[in-house]
Amino acid sequence: MKRNPTLIFLLVAAIVVVLAAGPLFLPPFYVRVGQLMLYSAGLGLAWAILGGFAGYASFGHAAFIGVGAFTAGLVEDKLSHLSPALLLPIGLLTGAACCAALAALLAYPILRLRGTFFAIAMLGVSHVCAEVTNNIDFFQGSMGLNFPPIAPAGMDPANFFYEIYLVAALFILLVSWQIRRSRFGAGLLSIREDEDTARMLGVPTERYKRLAFVVSAVLTGVMGVIYAHSLGYITTDSVYRDDTNLSLIVYSLLGGMGTLFGPVIGAFLLVFVTQVILGRLLDFHLFATGLLLVVLVLSAPGGVAGLLKKRKRTAP
Repeated sequence: MKRNPTLIFLLVAAIVVVLAAGPLFLPPFYVRVGQLMLYSAGLGLAWAILGGFAGYASFGHAAFIGVGAFTAGLVEDKLSHLSPALLLPIGLLTGAACCAALAALLAYPILRLRGTFFAIAMLGVSHVCAEVTNNIDFFQGSMGLNFPPIAPAGMDPANFFYEIYLVAALFILLVSWQIRRSRFGAGLLSIREDEDTARMLGVPTERYKRLAFVVSAVLTGVMGVIYAHSLGYITTDSVYRDDTNLSLIVYSLLGGMGTLFGPVIGAFLLVFVTQVILGRLLDFHLFATGLLLVVLVLSAPGGVAGLLKKRKRTAP
């Protein structure tokens, strides 16, 4: 069956409109859940540029969440006399720039590793960044950083950040889509399938990997800056979180590793299960989440997206 681009565009536009209107009809609790879904989806998409497309699964992307958040917090603290409307853009630019610089410095040595070695090395990077932030007074990681309120007067801050998260997640989705359909994206997919063969066929594997690493880090840092603003106060422990490192992988596994919408599906599914269905069963929470992951991975190794494609192919 041939796809109809116009129908797909209208469907996506309708979904975006419904999501944007969410705070108008959702109770406050579900607005918060929606924030977490959009934040998680944006992070999952950013992670998947490196982990899903190129096959370099990182266990340490929380490093870029923390670097982006603390860079923005320190810069905005020095510029607190400026209008609140300027602080978020300044924080986003400086946080993204710092993440880009860190990723560019790390790219050459760390991307020489593959598989488990790369994943564990990235976990080490995240822990080193956390320790530096926590133990050097300049970064104020142990005491914490306050972020000024930036929501417009008369608008509920929860609704404001919901819309900011939506815009950021859509932007990252657009970047991911552009990468996936480009020559660069095809090169990343060839690296994931067989890096040595791709290099022999003329794919500039080292350059593509470094670029994917930097882009993924920058987009992750952007989400980290927005997350820090939505919290209003951050410490080292609130942004350098190992559970976030794990969740980013789970989103792609649940939704479909290497697919465009897989991280979005996985993020929405996992957040809904953990926050809505199991929100009051804290003692049962981790067990049920792990059980769900095992069942889905065993029954649908390609994730939800792979399962849907399989059903579509077998449909009469």
